[in-house]
Amino acid sequence: MAELTSLRNIGKEMEKKLKSVDITTAEELKKAGSKEAFVRLKLRYANICMICPVHLYTLEGAISDMEYNQLPENVKHDLKNFSDKLK
Repeated sequence: MAELTSLRNIGKEMEKKLKSVDITTAEELKKAGSKEAFVRLKLRYANICMICPVHLYTLEGAISDMEYNQLPENVKHDLKNFSDKLK
């Protein structure tokens, strides 16, 4: 099983946060998907730190193997709408 940090955009801090919500491998992140992982992070860190749409883009980029700022505009739009609905 691949380490989370083997994925693009996932550093030690994001790895630590993902592990705290029971996503411990790259495969688990891919299986959960960016939206599910984002929801888990928002629930876990609601009162501790801000989890914003950039985190969602980062997760999607990791799953899609691309830099988060290179995601297609339609994907970013969909993810932003998803994030906004959680507020």
